[in-house]
Amino acid sequence: MKYKHIVFDIDGTLLDSEQADLLALKRVIYELQGKEYEISKLRFALGIPGNVALEQLGFKDTLEANKLWNSYMKELAYTMRLFDGIRELIIELNNRGIELGIVTSKNRQEYCADFIPFGLASYFTTVITVENSILPKPSAEPLLSYLLKTGANSQDVIYIGDTSYDCECANNAKIDFGLAMWGQSSLKQGNILYSFKTPEDILFIP
Repeated sequence: MKYKHIVFDIDGTLLDSEQADLLALKRVIYELQGKEYEISKLRFALGIPGNVALEQLGFKDTLEANKLWNSYMKELAYTMRLFDGIRELIIELNNRGIELGIVTSKNRQEYCADFIPFGLASYFTTVITVENSILPKPSAEPLLSYLLKTGANSQDVIYIGDTSYDCECANNAKIDFGLAMWGQSSLKQGNILYSFKTPEDILFIP
């Protein structure tokens, strides 16, 4: 494999958390704004920091709304799961000596609450959360922060995600992008070097 580093998004890529994310957000909107939203109208919130999504929804006190959102997500944590094949993929990549990283729009608290319980965190040597870069995705900054922290060259890195924000982040950072198609991704266009139907397909990158 030509890549020395494989960097993953979390939601929609490693972790199937869409139901918890959007049902909790729908509840927050109804409770604080008295508005009913269809789930399909909230999918824009996947892949960007919570405060950014809440700002776009017209919340003034995004800190308080985000706290409520996270509390409702905890109640729905039982609906979250690793996508089929992810655990096996991460273990195999680690066995092959590939350095694994995460670049996510979650904040550190959300990362600890949502991802660490699945027992894979120790395989990832570098984790970039929203606090670790000047600007969030789709800016290049999160991946540039990864490069700075690891000392990796951009040509040695591939970023794997499921949203247009992930794709644009990689493109802006001049890093190859692989699309995770095993979740609910509807991304059809963009500078996508690889499209992976299953996590196992990543093992066959030349």
